[in-house]
Amino acid sequence: MSGTRLSGVGVSPGRASGPVVRVAEPLPEPPSTPAPADPAAEAARIRPAAELVAGRLRERAAAADGEARAVLETTAAMAADPALIAQAEQLVSARSLPAARAVHEAAAGFATALEAAGGYLAERVRDVHDVRDRLVAELLGLTPPGVPELTGPSVLVARDLAPADTAGLDPSKVLALVTEEGGPTSHTAILARALGIPAVVACRGLLELTDVDGLVVDGEDGTVEPVVGPVTVRAASAEAEPTWSGEGWTTDGHRVKLLANVGSAEDARAGVAAGAEGVGLFRTEFCYLSATEEPSVAAQRVAYAEVLAPFAGRPVVVRTLDAGADKPLAFLNTEVEPNPALGVRGLRLSMAAAGVLDRQLEAIAAAAEDSGADVSVMAPMVATAEEAAWFVDRARAAGVARVGVMVEVPAAALSAREVLSVVDFVSLGTNDLAQYVFAADRQVGGVAELNDPWQPALLRLVALVGEAATELGKPMGVCGEAAADPALACVLVGLGASSLSMNAAALPRVGARLASVSLDQCQVAARTAVAASDRVAARTAVRAALG
Repeated sequence: MSGTRLSGVGVSPGRASGPVVRVAEPLPEPPSTPAPADPAAEAARIRPAAELVAGRLRERAAAADGEARAVLETTAAMAADPALIAQAEQLVSARSLPAARAVHEAAAGFATALEAAGGYLAERVRDVHDVRDRLVAELLGLTPPGVPELTGPSVLVARDLAPADTAGLDPSKVLALVTEEGGPTSHTAILARALGIPAVVACRGLLELTDVDGLVVDGEDGTVEPVVGPVTVRAASAEAEPTWSGEGWTTDGHRVKLLANVGSAEDARAGVAAGAEGVGLFRTEFCYLSATEEPSVAAQRVAYAEVLAPFAGRPVVVRTLDAGADKPLAFLNTEVEPNPALGVRGLRLSMAAAGVLDRQLEAIAAAAEDSGADVSVMAPMVATAEEAAWFVDRARAAGVARVGVMVEVPAAALSAREVLSVVDFVSLGTNDLAQYVFAADRQVGGVAELNDPWQPALLRLVALVGEAATELGKPMGVCGEAAADPALACVLVGLGASSLSMNAAALPRVGARLASVSLDQCQVAARTAVAASDRVAARTAVRAALG
């Protein structure tokens, strides 16, 4: 017997069914009292707890590989972050807080700063909350929240999943994932695709289900059907490992570069291992995250070169600092803003602190020489051709020959011809472009459907940029999570994308899918998607067009 079908956002394809296992809710907020009898001794408990948590995460990372390993290593690094530990220790000493409460408040400060930064940095807030909960549990002697021990194949149900929990999942026991929160660009979505587990996020009403024995989950169309009574255990059809040559081609010989999105040396190595032809998005924020002072040119040069080195002789597009307001980076002294996502972030911040940009460009140019990579740079959050021209002049003065910009503000897409006339290339950041088109924060599960990259309104903006790029003979890449969806990748090629950049795990599937279709099929699929009435109709029409 089945209940009312629920609908969410399908983020990892496949259809599966099985019994439900619920993931425990996060720990309650730790109390501020009683004050410790010995604040110094209480503060001294924090560092050992952090080291224990980080050590466990490193052990799990050592047993994982690819995207999962990178996520676990990042979470371990956050748990051992000296700045977080020092802030928590200071709160114990200054305010006589219990250690668990001090960790909770210190983590809240870090999370607020990342949220204010927006974009990729805001997506790391879930990581901070995960680290916070693990540290608090360790200090209180409790079992940390997360995925319980699975005794058999199950469908996991949760409010949200921490990145480290998703990274540690066993695909042989997890039939599917369903969360009430989250969105298309969340770590749950990215890692579920990497693991080949069907997943639906932003499934409203999921946690209100009672007396449900099982779920039937369709990760393609985003539907979740409750089952009461006997439930059939059915895993998604196992796909053969995709055959991919390591280069992007359609059946009729149309070339599409398939690149990796990276934010660390570990990401770069994973990209090379997965067969990436280069890097379409190198996020440089990692160099600044814990910095209380601006990193020196020399320090940046070394850090960038380590990421670039695995791609010696291959193209790498480096995005300059994409930070935001509300003082996410201490040395920038930015003002608090009522809505940082619409404030001084990305290139706007660089224009206000041109010296920081100039020093970063100097370091990038030097690291390019050190590594032998074929480096281009691009600026984030560009809205006008005037801003693009300002950045181009700055980058060329620093010795960078090839300069482009991100198209993630609708104004840049609507004035694509003017922007393309002053740059060498553009790269579409579909994640941010979607949230600005629909006025829908990509971190909020309640508006996740609006951030689905299959939304026709978003694809129509992509089409505008593609037409301008084709007309002017300049490359248009896509570096948002949309490029990681094999069917949507074909649509993007049909709309004029000459390169697609994605998480490393998605490369073989996207490469194999492109190798199975012609450019004409991609263009037909693109026209049907753009003409569709909604995101569901777009998916259905493209499925039929591609066969």
